[in-house]
Amino acid sequence: MIELQFIHNDGQQTIAKARTGQSLMQAALELSIDAIAADCGGLLTCATCHVIIDNAWPGADSPLPPASQEELAMLDFTAVPRQAQSRLSCQINLTQALDGLRVHLPSSQY
Repeated sequence: MIELQFIHNDGQQTIAKARTGQSLMQAALELSIDAIAADCGGLLTCATCHVIIDNAWPGADSPLPPASQEELAMLDFTAVPRQAQSRLSCQINLTQALDGLRVHLPSSQY
């Protein structure tokens, strides 16, 4: 298990444990994080699982694997304009190296 920190648009924080081997999107859905819609269920066709990775999480010195070209293209369709640290949570596989990951949730997925 690893710890994840979700920072909601209103500033509230949800800190929770998640299993490795699943996507960040799957963990968010299991944790009932309302700001992740995940309409396509992780098929990389909707961009409703947009998150912004916080540069200040404990493992930030070892960055996430880079986004694929498909993910980068889909990020053009997010409801909230993409930022440099924007990712689709369905494309982030949770590993022990991501323990302490902090993600900001956008104000809307639609």
